[in-house]
Amino acid sequence: MLSTTFPHAPHSFINPEQLYDPRPNGYTHVVVATMPARVVYVAGQGGEDSAGQLAVDFELQVKQALTNLGTALAAADAAFHDVVKITVLIVDYDAVRLAVFTRLLGVAWRGHPSPACTLIPVARLALEGMLFEIEATAALRLSAIPA
Repeated sequence: MLSTTFPHAPHSFINPEQLYDPRPNGYTHVVVATMPARVVYVAGQGGEDSAGQLAVDFELQVKQALTNLGTALAAADAAFHDVVKITVLIVDYDAVRLAVFTRLLGVAWRGHPSPACTLIPVARLALEGMLFEIEATAALRLSAIPA
């Protein structure tokens, strides 16, 4: 069993040897957070900028959605490395869009293990022209509660 822990977070990232290696696809099969925790749930973040505008380009929407996710996490005094689970929705999913998402996820997580992930191809999202959405659950040590 391939297991990775990082000193900054009490999470274990596990990829059992009996399952294929998901790391090239940007996720981990199992994440275990064993601690008294503060749990942060971030609603689906799309590629809208602060004015509510969407780029027409998939990659730009993913970049903006990850920026929005980082902003939402920071509002709860959390960061990408605290995220234990994401759900991703992609319109017109294909191998090219998966590669774009996987690459940009790696950039956002900066070498930390990727969270558990469910990716769902969809025909449409909430807004006209929206191509990507990501929601996240983060777990932080109780000692990380802001004063």
